[in-house]
Amino acid sequence: MFILANFLIGLAEVLRVLLTIFWWLILIRAIISWVNPDPFNPIVQFLHHTTEPILYPLRKIIPPAFGIDISPFIAFLLIVFLKSFLVNSLIGIALRIK
Repeated sequence: MFILANFLIGLAEVLRVLLTIFWWLILIRAIISWVNPDPFNPIVQFLHHTTEPILYPLRKIIPPAFGIDISPFIAFLLIVFLKSFLVNSLIGIALRIK
């Protein structure tokens, strides 16, 4: 059973890193949006292509409030929830079966 436990711990750590990367990408995209970036810049395009699959569904559910897009804030909350619930649950399950 230790193999399954180690697999779950590894999966939890990879998930934690991916969620942290998405958190930073969304933050950078939000900050860059304040300065009206060039849409043809490769970095801006990369940020748009990597974060839009997360932010677009949130924008469909929660429209902008008073002209402000709050989808990055909601995405931050979801990422924090997933990191605290899902990652910690996977680690907890792995420690119990170890």
